[in-house]
Amino acid sequence: MLEQTQSTRIPLLNAEEGLSLFGPQDSFLKLIERDTEAKIGSREAEISIHGPAQAVEQMTQLFEVLLELVRKGYVLTERDILYAIELAKELRADQLLDLYKGEITQTYRGKPIRVKTIGQKHYVSTIKKLDIVFGIGPAGTGKTYLAVVLAVAALKEGKVKRIILTRPAVEAGESLGFLPGDLQEKVDPYLRPLYDALYDVMGPEQTAKALERGLIEIAPLAYMRGRTLDDAFIILDEAQNSTAEQMKMFLTRLGFGSKMVITGDVTQIDLPRGKKSGLVEARMILDGIKEIGFVIFQEQDVVRHSLVQKIIVAYDKASENLE
Repeated sequence: MLEQTQSTRIPLLNAEEGLSLFGPQDSFLKLIERDTEAKIGSREAEISIHGPAQAVEQMTQLFEVLLELVRKGYVLTERDILYAIELAKELRADQLLDLYKGEITQTYRGKPIRVKTIGQKHYVSTIKKLDIVFGIGPAGTGKTYLAVVLAVAALKEGKVKRIILTRPAVEAGESLGFLPGDLQEKVDPYLRPLYDALYDVMGPEQTAKALERGLIEIAPLAYMRGRTLDDAFIILDEAQNSTAEQMKMFLTRLGFGSKMVITGDVTQIDLPRGKKSGLVEARMILDGIKEIGFVIFQEQDVVRHSLVQKIIVAYDKASENLE
């Protein structure tokens, strides 16, 4: 039996809308066409879609959603198009409209910071709701960046009195001992990703002032021992490299009026052989506590260059074959 074909037309207000939808040199259109059996054309002020019924339905939803975003002044990127295509396959592209509605805050240059994926949206709402949240998933999903953004927002709104950013001092196949300088100079490059996120949200000057005044503290995980942290937003980054003992020590530092976000990627553990990851263990032990949130990011949540997503998928497949 032949699959039914159908056609549909989507009217545009002007040629500019078509340019925004199809991208520079039709680059967005090429990405969309690569992923669908439907034929897409544009004449005058309309888009025509023709092909198998299911593909036409998916593409109609995709273009209607993208068009609505364009009309609201949103500038589409290749990353948005790729994500929208994935969602449209399950007829979920309309969920994008919710994502781009609100902004969490703005960069110090006034650029809005928004969630870019459904996974990120869930992560942000979970952090706002619960006192301890684990964000687990591959690199490039915005786990650390969004946690820092929310921490700065909480500080500005007076919800917390300070921000504490920490990482376990395990080197990814390199030794810190051979780096020149005192402890601070050795540790700083290693904590650089945390500074980068702060610089983006607050700007280098404000960050430096906040560090000077003790509003923000950046330190290795070992420095947390023996402290109780009240009225603070505490982020433990690269938590897959904490030992089981360190993780328990860290989690029990939680004080009144505080929030903790623990981020990590369980596929990138740099601990010595035989040492168990505190992140892996915590996920098993604490899974039943409903006041603790676990947000698991997928490769679709990667918001870096589209190639990064493909690299992650390829490595995942390779590791499955090795097991």
